[in-house]
Amino acid sequence: MSSIVTRFAPSPTGHLHIGNLRTALFNYLIARQQGGTFVLRLDDTDPERSKQEYIDAIKFDLEWLGLTWDRVEQQSKRLDRYKDAAEKLRADGRFYECFETPTELDLKRKKQLNMGRPPVYDRAALTLSEAEREALRAERDGYWRFLLDQARIEWDDGILGPLSIDAASVSDPVLIRADGQVLYTLASVVDDTDMGITHVVRGSDHVTNTATQIQIIEALGGTVPSFAHHSLLTGLQGEALSKRLGVLSLRDLRKQGVTPNALLSLMARLGSSQPVELRASLDEIAEGFELSQFGSAPTKFDAEDLWPLTRGDLQARPYAAVADTIRSLGVPDDLAPQFWDVARENITTLDDLSGWWALCRDGASPVIADEDREFIAQALTLLPPPPYGPTAWKDWTDAVKAATGRKGKGLFMPLRMALTGQARGPEMGALMPLLQKVPARDQ
Repeated sequence: MSSIVTRFAPSPTGHLHIGNLRTALFNYLIARQQGGTFVLRLDDTDPERSKQEYIDAIKFDLEWLGLTWDRVEQQSKRLDRYKDAAEKLRADGRFYECFETPTELDLKRKKQLNMGRPPVYDRAALTLSEAEREALRAERDGYWRFLLDQARIEWDDGILGPLSIDAASVSDPVLIRADGQVLYTLASVVDDTDMGITHVVRGSDHVTNTATQIQIIEALGGTVPSFAHHSLLTGLQGEALSKRLGVLSLRDLRKQGVTPNALLSLMARLGSSQPVELRASLDEIAEGFELSQFGSAPTKFDAEDLWPLTRGDLQARPYAAVADTIRSLGVPDDLAPQFWDVARENITTLDDLSGWWALCRDGASPVIADEDREFIAQALTLLPPPPYGPTAWKDWTDAVKAATGRKGKGLFMPLRMALTGQARGPEMGALMPLLQKVPARDQ
């Protein structure tokens, strides 16, 4: 087993969306490429918003995609460990109690901005005497900040390259709220250290977090993992996707008929120097995946790109892979393989199959141009009733051609429209043996 250990750490406060998938997939792929360990870590320290239904939904989404984890961890079961880490930081002088209210902090920020200074916490709490702290504790609950070493923090990012952030330009991060809730930064660092996480891939909005987390990891005596920050997804005009993520949830995309291979194939290459191509499996998707091939610029995402990939994925499936779906439509077993061969090239999602079977089972409302009415009436008198053999379309069109003199598009298109009501669709020679009903001769 490789020493590489990665993690995907969603908060179970909602459903996974396309942005979450990008992070999960990258971490999964670099672990699987090296035979490493992929950890699913549920960041559920927020008791108000974290729900079991979202935990179940997250697991369902990942299993649907094939992103199976080697072990699962849950932060709500590790609260004592975070308390121990907090005590160590207090003992080492890296943790200090603060008492400013949100309103007071906001006033400080505005004052700093008005003076042309960065809105960084001024560390006023460090100047309080013990008596002043006791007096404030009597009025309000204190919260706890990590005391940053105000030096330059540097690391070599797996996507963005060498990065450097001056800790003096960053506020000392709050790690424990006034109500005692452990915040993401502390819990994440403790978990990454305890669980031996070697590689962390996440969105570029975490870059500043990474700088402070590096110092916290070092203060706790842990080993700093390799960090990589992928670009954030935007809409086609560069707009943030944040307001649309609800409709880009994996649950909703699945309901719309998008297939796992389509999603994974797109997200594993989108924003990289490699072309987006449909891959048949996660093993194929992992081949050639390389973080360094991704750029730092925001990545434009268009959900419409999923449909050609979904179409290609479905059309490549053998009958056995869709047999249950086709059987559920009521297609007789003796016709089902033939029906799949005929319909597969004319669907985008599996839901489209129901429409084609309805056409075969119930017939269609004929679409007949006024100038073709006499022609179709004559043609239908030459059409025998179902069932039809493999040469039925050719036999019928040959007979109609001989009787009417029509040929080419003027022959075939009106006949197709009369039988199917559609100008496009499967080859009529293949479709006609599946038709259970056809228009009456008096149409």
